[in-house]
Amino acid sequence: WGGFAVDNATLTRFFSLHFLLPFIIAGLSMVHLLFLHQTGSNNPLGINSNFDKILFHPYFSSKDLFGFVVMIMFLMIICFF
Repeated sequence: WGGFAVDNATLTRFFSLHFLLPFIIAGLSMVHLLFLHQTGSNNPLGINSNFDKILFHPYFSSKDLFGFVVMIMFLMIICFF
């Protein structure tokens, strides 16, 4: 089997994958949020959606902003410490 395969080509693939992965995750998250906000979520339990209705835009936008800030802080902690 030899040693570890960390020659030039393997390192290039490793670094290119790990460079692109956060952008891929961010892009997929944006697409997910876009389609979720356009269509809404499904209702598998059949609960009346008009009961005790929460305004859509302020609640979900603030929730998404909070999740974005938490994820950015997590990535910054990983990168800088």
